[in-house]
Amino acid sequence: MMMKTQSEPLPRDLPHDLRVFGMPADRGRVVFLFLGVLSMLCMGTVYSWSIFRKPLQDLHGIQSTASLLPFTVMLVMYAGCMPFAGARMNRLGPGRMMALGALLVGAGYVLSGFATSTPALVLSYGVLGGAGVGIAYGAPLAVSAAWFPDKKGLAMGLTMVGFGLSPLVTAPLAKFLMDRLGVQQTFWTLGATFLCVLLAVASRMRYPPAAWSPAKMADIATAGSALGRYPQNLLRTPVFHVLCACYTIGTFVGLSVIGISSSVAQEVVRLPPETAALLVSLFAVFNGLGRPLFGWIADHRSPRFAALLSFVLILSASTVMMTVGEGNVVRYAMSFCVFWMCLGGWLALAPTATLKLFDPARYAGNYGLVFTAYGVGALSGTLATGVIRDWTGSYSMVFVPTAVLAVVGLFLAGFFLKPGEGQG
Repeated sequence: MMMKTQSEPLPRDLPHDLRVFGMPADRGRVVFLFLGVLSMLCMGTVYSWSIFRKPLQDLHGIQSTASLLPFTVMLVMYAGCMPFAGARMNRLGPGRMMALGALLVGAGYVLSGFATSTPALVLSYGVLGGAGVGIAYGAPLAVSAAWFPDKKGLAMGLTMVGFGLSPLVTAPLAKFLMDRLGVQQTFWTLGATFLCVLLAVASRMRYPPAAWSPAKMADIATAGSALGRYPQNLLRTPVFHVLCACYTIGTFVGLSVIGISSSVAQEVVRLPPETAALLVSLFAVFNGLGRPLFGWIADHRSPRFAALLSFVLILSASTVMMTVGEGNVVRYAMSFCVFWMCLGGWLALAPTATLKLFDPARYAGNYGLVFTAYGVGALSGTLATGVIRDWTGSYSMVFVPTAVLAVVGLFLAGFFLKPGEGQG
């Protein structure tokens, strides 16, 4: 057998010679982050629902509570479909899974433009749109994690920046369209746009070859599995339930507070609506920044450390808000920046913890199960604030249970959120 000479080119399919988007993989993989951010910007429009509520109330003659139902159902479907999508991600591939979600998102928005009643909006926007977001959401995260095994937390946090910052882009866009076209035509326009963008991104979503790893990283993706330290049945693993409990607390606090940000500013701090709206835009920036920040902390320290930090911050902000009254603008603004940042942080921290605590090869299915905690926190958090306000007559009392939950989170994360806990 003749030996190859040094002048012969290396085969193009060798892991160290892999090219992505016409560049060496170590550089080209960054494009997947940009594609992920773009897709998250589209899907994150769910956080802009408040822009649609008043026009829909006027158009269909429905009450405020009824106009909230499509959004509530959207959150429930979004969380409920994540396990379904995650369990099938590796079999169907991220591109096909995202394409399926894109079709449902597009159909949900377009059909919302034809809806003439609350039940129709619940079905189109809530059920179809929510299912589409839930199915497509995990694809860019799974792809980012696969292409960045050396920076998983940071990569997923950066990908999710698009979801957190989406209201800063899509809310003004939706308002611009509604002022000129009307709410129905706006749904049609957004639906068609999101469908095209998400399908285009889906066509490029793919995992790296199994043998590939970054230039300065050797076999990290398979080292953990080779040690056999990962649990095979998540539902029987104590640390899984602890992670879900902590995630529920993080999303409960974050989503309950996000929903009353403007109301607290106007009713408690006595700010004018225009100033309250401006501050909410600032909070959205912190929500976006919290994702890469907590993902980076989980990478460089540990998910446990990042969780403890988030609960300390939540406890501090809750304690401050119990004493905030009229004119305390700075304390209000700083506290709500913390709340929004920690919510964004948990949306990066939870998937990073899933990768580090459980088998990365089963990430999509594992995180689908963990993400059900988001649904529990979202549903209970959005309902609890209204109930507390009705019972006590003040939004200030909302921060008592958030402080108590932060203490519970500190206990759970401090003692039980550890690799190998209950996995032997």
